[in-house]
Amino acid sequence: MDRRGTGDVWTLTVEEYLQASRWKKFAYRLARNPLVLFVIAPLALFLFLNRMPNSKAPRRERMSVHWTNLAILMIAGGLIWAFGLKAYLIIQLTVLMVAGSAGVWLFYVQHQFEGVYWERNENWDYATAALQGASFYKLPKVLQWFSGNIGFHHIHHLSPRIPNYHLEKCHKSEPLFQAVKPVTLLGSLKSFTFRLWDEQRHRLVGYGHLKTARMEHRQSRRRS
Repeated sequence: MDRRGTGDVWTLTVEEYLQASRWKKFAYRLARNPLVLFVIAPLALFLFLNRMPNSKAPRRERMSVHWTNLAILMIAGGLIWAFGLKAYLIIQLTVLMVAGSAGVWLFYVQHQFEGVYWERNENWDYATAALQGASFYKLPKVLQWFSGNIGFHHIHHLSPRIPNYHLEKCHKSEPLFQAVKPVTLLGSLKSFTFRLWDEQRHRLVGYGHLKTARMEHRQSRRRS
């Protein structure tokens, strides 16, 4: 909870949302809107943001990004010359939208699901965060194959050096992993409703929970 903001989906606590300005609340609701989060954001991320190196990165890393961008532009130019701009854009944007949206959804549901574990630094535990803070997304076999076993995300967080093709074997060979409650494809749709983290109840909630939270917040201020 104390290290949010790097490589994650913007998530506020209920208390943080209640204390936020109107502009910040508007921006937060916009950022968490499914259309923005799973359609617009992936395009912006993969077309633009990932194409710009961090200014603080070493020179070798920055040059690597620039050379990669140049190679992509040369390949794109060759494909446009061969098939035409319209055909290229239709094919590339369709693939990018489908793959990008699927990728962002997988990342989202593997860290924002019912029963997820989030804690402040003083109470945070590595093993618990790995096994309960990342989901075991139990996908149908064909989707498991296409996603490179990424559904075994709890094992990946516990030991990132395990190759993806060994994750299922690890899961089956260790009773500790099998005790982790899976998130099914149908059950994962509930993650669409999660918007805020309730620190008092230690769970993700939707905006509908704010009415109760406001009442509790007012009562707490009166008592203090």
